[in-house]
Amino acid sequence: MKKQRFLSLPIFAVFLAMGFIYYTTVFIFIEDSMSLNSSNGLLNALIFSFLALMSFISFITCIVMEPGHVPANFVLEIENGGEVLDQGSNKNGGNPRFCDKCATHKPPRTHHCRVCRRCVLKMDHHCVWINNCVGFVNYKPFFILILYATTASLYSTVMLILDIFQKDWDSIRGQHLKLFYIICGTVLIALSVTLTTLSGWHVYLLAQNMTTIEYHEGIRASWLAKKSGQNYRHPYNLGVYKNITSTLGSNVFRWLWPTAVGHLKDGTNFSTTSRSS
Repeated sequence: MKKQRFLSLPIFAVFLAMGFIYYTTVFIFIEDSMSLNSSNGLLNALIFSFLALMSFISFITCIVMEPGHVPANFVLEIENGGEVLDQGSNKNGGNPRFCDKCATHKPPRTHHCRVCRRCVLKMDHHCVWINNCVGFVNYKPFFILILYATTASLYSTVMLILDIFQKDWDSIRGQHLKLFYIICGTVLIALSVTLTTLSGWHVYLLAQNMTTIEYHEGIRASWLAKKSGQNYRHPYNLGVYKNITSTLGSNVFRWLWPTAVGHLKDGTNFSTTSRSS
């Protein structure tokens, strides 16, 4: 099952893009602007190689790591006088904590993925670029992936700009090299903007202890609360530090290592504002 996830055109495209960007950055941009034989060139090549390696490890981890599924022995916990704490609701108005397709009860923050055809714990979204769901277990490697990929993309863009300004374009004949740099610049700038935006979005979600699905559910819940004269607050928002450590772990030195997920529990029970107060 895990090996089959690699048989995907988007994943092949990501591998191709990684290889192309790494080669052009190290062996063209850095080599031309600084020379790999110089200390500055070697240092920049090592820094970018580290970013590329960590992006690659994080990417593989996101593909092979399960997002988290409902345990077979899960028993639904009833809270608050018979109500189950969750801001989501069934579109048909039924019990929001029971999945008709899986014929099983769902823990809080769990949603059914139509692509994977199963319920995913603390589901954020289904990502075609990793051919996998992003959920409770693999959200950390996904978050780390976009951080490393964003940094690497921005780093490559800076190396490209340095190379462009140091080239003697007047002595270069023909348009092929210029066209190559225009294409590289367009791709890297577009990629950097996209990844920076994505990183910023997930930094916000992480700080709020919120998933993408819960964000959209929260808009509706906030509207309904405002309509009834009440204030809505995301129930799983425990404060920025607790929100971050609940996903990345309490050990700061392991925050940026994608496979360090030993701090995660079973994903069927989460602390809430009412419980922590």
